Amino acid sequence: MKRIALVFIVGIAMGIAGLALAHPQDNASGNGEHVKVLASYDVKEKLDGKDATVTMVEVTFGPRQAGASHRHPGPAFVYVVEGTYELGIDDQPTKIYKAGETFQEPSGCLHRVSRNPASTGNTKLIAVVLHPRRAKDILTPADH
Repeated sequence: MKRIALVFIVGIAMGIAGLALAHPQDNASGNGEHVKVLASYDVKEKLDGKDATVTMVEVTFGPRQAGASHRHPGPAFVYVVEGTYELGIDDQPTKIYKAGETFQEPSGCLHRVSRNPASTGNTKLIAVVLHPRRAKDILTPADH
């Protein structure tokens, strides 16, 4: 059980790192989200047989702000710290997550909706992304 929890935490950290590496550290990305890299660790576990890194980021959205559509080269594990978050992956219906809830994004899926649907208050997420160590970007814009 402890190993499963550790793998989950490492996965979340990696997802966050990926988001952070894709955006300037501690800067607004220009599309409604603010991404701050919290940590990045090389791990001995492999992702599809390749050396892996876990990156953890904090993502904040102001009221009604949204991020650009994108993909990650590995799975992302996300915890909603505060507020409400609307997520749309691939062609699935969007889902709303509230503070205290978690979700997972599979490797390579289209993260087409990423926003704070509320008219007041911020949304804050902690994301952990597990990604290949040699990945140039942890986040690829959807138009690529």
